[in-house]
Amino acid sequence: MSSPKLFDVHTHVQFAAFKDDADLVIKRALDAGIWMINVGTQKDTSAKAVEFTNKYSEGVYATVGLHPIHTERSYHDSQEFGAFSNSQEFENKKKTESQDAGFVSREEEFDYEYYKKLAQNSKVVAIGECGLDYYRTKNLEFRTKQFDAFKKQMELAVEVKKPLMIHCRQAFSDLIVVLDSRYQILNSPSGIVHFFSGTKDDAKKLMDMGFSFSFGGVITFTRDYDEVIKFIPLERILLETDAPYVAPVSYRGKRNEPSYVSEVARRLAELKNMTMEGVMKITVENARRLFSI
Repeated sequence: MSSPKLFDVHTHVQFAAFKDDADLVIKRALDAGIWMINVGTQKDTSAKAVEFTNKYSEGVYATVGLHPIHTERSYHDSQEFGAFSNSQEFENKKKTESQDAGFVSREEEFDYEYYKKLAQNSKVVAIGECGLDYYRTKNLEFRTKQFDAFKKQMELAVEVKKPLMIHCRQAFSDLIVVLDSRYQILNSPSGIVHFFSGTKDDAKKLMDMGFSFSFGGVITFTRDYDEVIKFIPLERILLETDAPYVAPVSYRGKRNEPSYVSEVARRLAELKNMTMEGVMKITVENARRLFSI
Protein backbone atom coordinates (compact mmCIF):
# COMPACT_ATOMS: atom_id res chain seq x y z
CA MET A 1 0.00 0.00 0.00
CA SER A 2 1.29 3.45 -0.91
CA SER A 3 1.09 6.48 1.36
CA PRO A 4 -0.84 9.71 0.69
CA LYS A 5 0.52 13.23 0.91
CA LEU A 6 -2.64 14.44 2.67
CA PHE A 7 -5.70 12.81 4.19
CA ASP A 8 -9.18 14.35 4.20
CA VAL A 9 -10.75 12.40 7.05
CA HIS A 10 -14.25 13.84 6.75
CA THR A 11 -15.86 14.52 3.40
CA HIS A 12 -19.10 13.66 1.59
CA VAL A 13 -18.38 13.11 -2.09
CA GLN A 14 -21.25 10.61 -2.11
CA PHE A 15 -23.72 13.47 -1.52
CA ALA A 16 -26.06 14.80 -4.20
CA ALA A 17 -23.87 17.90 -4.59
CA PHE A 18 -21.45 15.66 -6.52
CA LYS A 19 -23.99 13.59 -8.44
CA ASP A 20 -22.68 14.74 -11.82
CA ASP A 21 -18.93 14.55 -11.22
CA ALA A 22 -18.15 12.53 -8.08
CA ASP A 23 -15.63 10.29 -9.84
CA LEU A 24 -13.83 13.28 -11.34
CA VAL A 25 -13.65 14.93 -7.91
CA ILE A 26 -12.24 11.77 -6.36
CA LYS A 27 -9.74 11.29 -9.19
CA ARG A 28 -8.59 14.91 -8.84
CA ALA A 29 -7.84 14.30 -5.18
CA LEU A 30 -6.18 10.93 -5.68
CA ASP A 31 -4.00 12.29 -8.48
CA ALA A 32 -2.81 14.96 -6.02
CA GLY A 33 -1.96 12.29 -3.43
CA ILE A 34 -4.99 13.05 -1.24
CA TRP A 35 -6.89 10.18 0.34
CA MET A 36 -10.36 10.57 1.81
CA ILE A 37 -13.05 9.18 4.07
CA ASN A 38 -16.61 9.66 2.83
CA VAL A 39 -18.79 9.98 5.89
CA GLY A 40 -22.30 8.52 6.08
CA THR A 41 -25.14 10.51 7.61
CA GLN A 42 -28.12 8.21 7.07
CA LYS A 43 -28.91 4.85 5.50
CA ASP A 44 -28.59 5.87 1.86
CA THR A 45 -25.55 8.13 2.23
CA SER A 46 -23.82 5.46 4.30
CA ALA A 47 -24.52 2.79 1.69
CA LYS A 48 -23.33 5.12 -1.06
CA ALA A 49 -20.10 5.84 0.83
CA VAL A 50 -19.42 2.11 1.03
CA GLU A 51 -20.25 1.71 -2.66
CA PHE A 52 -17.64 4.31 -3.54
CA THR A 53 -14.92 2.42 -1.65
CA ASN A 54 -15.40 -0.55 -3.95
CA LYS A 55 -14.50 1.53 -7.01
CA TYR A 56 -10.95 2.27 -5.87
CA SER A 57 -8.12 -0.03 -4.87
CA GLU A 58 -6.90 2.43 -2.23
CA GLY A 59 -7.37 5.97 -1.00
CA VAL A 60 -11.17 5.98 -0.60
CA TYR A 61 -12.72 4.85 2.67
CA ALA A 62 -16.08 5.19 4.39
CA THR A 63 -17.89 5.58 7.67
CA VAL A 64 -21.48 4.51 8.29
CA GLY A 65 -23.86 6.10 10.72
CA LEU A 66 -26.86 8.28 11.53
CA HIS A 67 -26.30 12.01 11.96
CA PRO A 68 -28.11 13.42 15.02
CA ILE A 69 -30.20 15.87 12.98
CA HIS A 70 -31.64 12.95 11.01
CA THR A 71 -33.28 11.38 14.06
CA GLU A 72 -36.24 13.71 13.43
CA ARG A 73 -37.94 15.07 10.34
CA SER A 74 -36.94 18.69 10.45
CA TYR A 75 -34.71 19.90 7.62
CA HIS A 76 -33.64 18.83 4.16
CA ASP A 77 -30.34 19.77 2.60
CA SER A 78 -30.45 19.52 -1.19
CA GLN A 79 -26.64 19.19 -1.29
CA GLU A 80 -26.98 16.02 0.79
CA PHE A 81 -30.03 14.29 -0.67
CA GLY A 82 -30.88 16.29 -3.76
CA ALA A 83 -34.34 17.67 -4.54
CA PHE A 84 -37.48 16.14 -3.09
CA SER A 85 -38.84 13.36 -5.24
CA ASN A 86 -42.17 15.16 -4.92
CA SER A 87 -41.54 18.76 -5.95
CA GLN A 88 -44.93 19.83 -4.59
CA GLU A 89 -43.83 18.66 -1.16
CA PHE A 90 -40.86 21.01 -1.37
CA GLU A 91 -43.06 23.92 -2.45
CA ASN A 92 -45.42 23.25 0.45
CA LYS A 93 -42.50 23.25 2.88
CA LYS A 94 -41.31 26.59 1.50
CA LYS A 95 -44.72 28.10 2.18
CA THR A 96 -44.89 26.86 5.77
CA GLU A 97 -41.27 27.26 6.88
CA SER A 98 -39.76 30.71 6.57
CA GLN A 99 -36.48 29.67 8.16
CA ASP A 100 -34.13 27.30 6.30
CA ALA A 101 -36.70 26.63 3.59
CA GLY A 102 -35.47 23.81 1.42
CA PHE A 103 -33.70 21.93 4.22
CA VAL A 104 -35.91 19.19 5.64
CA SER A 105 -34.38 16.14 7.32
CA ARG A 106 -35.86 12.72 6.70
CA GLU A 107 -36.52 11.13 10.10
CA GLU A 108 -34.82 7.78 10.67
CA GLU A 109 -34.68 5.29 13.51
CA PHE A 110 -31.22 3.80 13.94
CA ASP A 111 -31.33 0.34 12.36
CA TYR A 112 -28.57 -1.51 14.22
CA GLU A 113 -28.46 -4.58 11.98
CA TYR A 114 -28.48 -2.53 8.77
CA TYR A 115 -25.49 -0.45 9.85
CA LYS A 116 -23.72 -3.47 11.31
CA LYS A 117 -23.86 -5.20 7.94
CA LEU A 118 -22.39 -2.11 6.23
CA ALA A 119 -19.73 -1.76 8.92
CA GLN A 120 -18.37 -5.24 8.23
CA ASN A 121 -16.84 -3.98 4.99
CA SER A 122 -13.08 -3.74 5.52
CA LYS A 123 -12.98 -0.22 4.07
CA VAL A 124 -15.46 1.10 6.60
CA VAL A 125 -13.12 2.69 9.11
CA ALA A 126 -15.47 4.23 11.70
CA ILE A 127 -19.04 4.49 12.96
CA GLY A 128 -20.77 7.83 12.45
CA GLU A 129 -21.12 10.62 11.99
CA CYS A 130 -23.03 10.34 15.20
CA GLY A 131 -23.39 12.49 18.29
CA LEU A 132 -25.46 15.45 19.45
CA ASP A 133 -26.58 18.61 17.69
CA TYR A 134 -28.64 21.23 19.53
CA TYR A 135 -28.19 23.98 16.95
CA ARG A 136 -31.62 23.60 15.39
CA THR A 137 -33.69 22.28 18.27
CA LYS A 138 -34.63 22.95 21.87
CA ASN A 139 -37.13 20.07 21.78
CA LEU A 140 -36.33 17.69 24.66
CA GLU A 141 -38.00 14.75 22.90
CA PHE A 142 -35.78 15.32 19.86
CA ARG A 143 -32.71 15.47 22.09
CA THR A 144 -33.73 12.17 23.67
CA LYS A 145 -33.88 10.61 20.20
CA GLN A 146 -30.37 11.90 19.53
CA PHE A 147 -29.11 10.38 22.80
CA ASP A 148 -30.66 7.01 21.97
CA ALA A 149 -29.23 6.89 18.44
CA PHE A 150 -25.81 7.97 19.70
CA LYS A 151 -25.71 5.30 22.40
CA LYS A 152 -26.66 2.59 19.90
CA GLN A 153 -23.89 3.71 17.58
CA MET A 154 -21.41 3.57 20.43
CA GLU A 155 -22.55 0.00 21.06
CA LEU A 156 -22.04 -0.82 17.39
CA ALA A 157 -18.55 0.71 17.41
CA VAL A 158 -17.65 -1.52 20.34
CA GLU A 159 -19.04 -4.63 18.62
CA VAL A 160 -17.29 -4.05 15.28
CA LYS A 161 -14.14 -2.70 16.98
CA LYS A 162 -14.01 0.58 15.11
CA PRO A 163 -13.63 4.18 16.32
CA LEU A 164 -16.38 6.80 16.40
CA MET A 165 -16.76 9.70 13.98
CA ILE A 166 -18.47 12.25 16.22
CA HIS A 167 -20.49 15.31 15.26
CA CYS A 168 -21.21 17.79 18.05
CA ARG A 169 -22.71 21.24 17.76
CA GLN A 170 -23.68 23.37 20.76
CA ALA A 171 -23.91 20.22 22.90
CA PHE A 172 -20.44 19.58 24.29
CA SER A 173 -21.41 19.44 27.96
CA ASP A 174 -23.97 16.68 27.28
CA LEU A 175 -21.65 14.91 24.84
CA ILE A 176 -18.91 14.73 27.46
CA VAL A 177 -21.32 13.40 30.09
CA VAL A 178 -22.50 10.64 27.73
CA LEU A 179 -18.97 9.70 26.68
CA ASP A 180 -17.57 9.84 30.20
CA SER A 181 -19.80 6.94 31.24
CA ARG A 182 -18.87 4.81 28.24
CA TYR A 183 -15.50 5.73 26.74
CA GLN A 184 -13.64 3.04 28.68
CA ILE A 185 -15.34 0.31 26.62
CA LEU A 186 -14.75 2.01 23.26
CA ASN A 187 -12.18 0.92 20.74
CA SER A 188 -8.69 2.38 21.25
CA PRO A 189 -8.26 5.05 19.99
CA SER A 190 -11.82 6.09 20.82
CA GLY A 191 -12.40 8.18 17.74
CA ILE A 192 -12.50 11.70 16.39
CA VAL A 193 -14.62 14.77 16.98
CA HIS A 194 -14.95 16.35 13.55
CA PHE A 195 -15.22 20.11 12.90
CA PHE A 196 -14.35 20.64 16.57
CA SER A 197 -15.91 23.83 17.94
CA GLY A 198 -15.55 23.28 21.67
CA THR A 199 -13.38 24.98 24.27
CA LYS A 200 -9.90 24.09 25.45
CA ASP A 201 -11.52 22.54 28.53
CA ASP A 202 -13.77 20.42 26.29
CA ALA A 203 -10.73 19.39 24.27
CA LYS A 204 -8.79 18.38 27.40
CA LYS A 205 -11.65 16.19 28.65
CA LEU A 206 -12.09 14.55 25.26
CA MET A 207 -8.35 13.94 24.87
CA ASP A 208 -8.38 12.25 28.27
CA MET A 209 -11.00 9.89 26.84
CA GLY A 210 -8.83 9.05 23.83
CA PHE A 211 -10.34 11.33 21.20
CA SER A 212 -8.68 13.32 18.44
CA PHE A 213 -10.03 16.29 16.49
CA SER A 214 -10.34 17.38 12.88
CA PHE A 215 -10.47 20.90 11.50
CA GLY A 216 -11.50 22.15 8.08
CA GLY A 217 -11.78 25.18 5.85
CA VAL A 218 -13.32 27.39 8.54
CA ILE A 219 -9.90 27.86 10.15
CA THR A 220 -8.70 29.66 7.02
CA PHE A 221 -11.17 32.54 7.30
CA THR A 222 -11.82 33.03 11.03
CA ARG A 223 -9.55 33.31 14.05
CA ASP A 224 -12.12 31.67 16.34
CA TYR A 225 -10.29 28.33 16.32
CA ASP A 226 -6.73 29.59 16.66
CA GLU A 227 -6.31 29.18 20.42
CA VAL A 228 -7.83 25.71 20.69
CA ILE A 229 -5.70 24.53 17.74
CA LYS A 230 -2.58 25.85 19.42
CA PHE A 231 -3.64 24.06 22.62
CA ILE A 232 -4.26 20.62 21.07
CA PRO A 233 -1.07 18.64 20.30
CA LEU A 234 -0.56 18.06 16.58
CA GLU A 235 -0.57 14.31 17.27
CA ARG A 236 -4.30 14.68 18.05
CA ILE A 237 -5.22 16.79 15.00
CA LEU A 238 -6.43 15.60 11.61
CA LEU A 239 -7.50 17.46 8.47
CA GLU A 240 -10.93 17.54 6.86
CA THR A 241 -12.96 19.43 4.29
CA ASP A 242 -16.55 18.48 5.23
CA ALA A 243 -17.16 18.89 1.50
CA PRO A 244 -19.38 20.08 -0.08
CA TYR A 245 -19.62 22.57 2.81
CA VAL A 246 -17.37 25.33 4.21
CA ALA A 247 -14.82 25.79 1.46
CA PRO A 248 -11.49 27.35 2.54
CA VAL A 249 -10.78 31.00 1.92
CA SER A 250 -9.33 30.59 -1.57
CA TYR A 251 -12.58 28.94 -2.70
CA ARG A 252 -15.18 30.76 -0.59
CA GLY A 253 -18.63 30.61 -2.12
CA LYS A 254 -17.79 27.52 -4.17
CA ARG A 255 -18.55 23.87 -3.58
CA ASN A 256 -15.86 22.38 -1.37
CA GLU A 257 -14.00 19.20 -2.35
CA PRO A 258 -11.23 16.95 -0.93
CA SER A 259 -8.46 18.46 -3.05
CA TYR A 260 -8.92 21.72 -1.15
CA VAL A 261 -7.71 20.12 2.09
CA SER A 262 -4.23 21.42 1.25
CA GLU A 263 -5.47 24.91 2.20
CA VAL A 264 -6.38 23.63 5.65
CA ALA A 265 -2.95 22.05 6.04
CA ARG A 266 -1.29 25.33 5.07
CA ARG A 267 -3.21 27.28 7.72
CA LEU A 268 -2.56 24.62 10.35
CA ALA A 269 1.16 24.86 9.63
CA GLU A 270 0.99 28.62 10.26
CA LEU A 271 -0.84 28.15 13.55
CA LYS A 272 1.57 25.46 14.72
CA ASN A 273 4.63 27.36 13.46
CA MET A 274 5.69 24.34 11.42
CA THR A 275 6.52 23.55 7.83
CA MET A 276 3.75 22.45 5.53
CA GLU A 277 5.64 19.18 4.98
CA GLY A 278 5.76 18.51 8.72
CA VAL A 279 2.02 19.03 9.12
CA MET A 280 1.27 16.83 6.12
CA LYS A 281 3.44 13.99 7.43
CA ILE A 282 2.08 14.02 10.98
CA THR A 283 -1.60 14.41 10.08
CA VAL A 284 -1.38 11.53 7.59
CA GLU A 285 0.26 9.38 10.28
CA ASN A 286 -2.50 10.38 12.69
CA ALA A 287 -5.21 9.38 10.23
CA ARG A 288 -3.68 6.03 9.38
CA ARG A 289 -3.17 5.21 13.06
CA LEU A 290 -6.63 6.28 14.20
CA PHE A 291 -8.49 4.50 11.40
CA SER A 292 -6.13 1.50 11.16
CA ILE A 293 -5.34 2.16 7.49
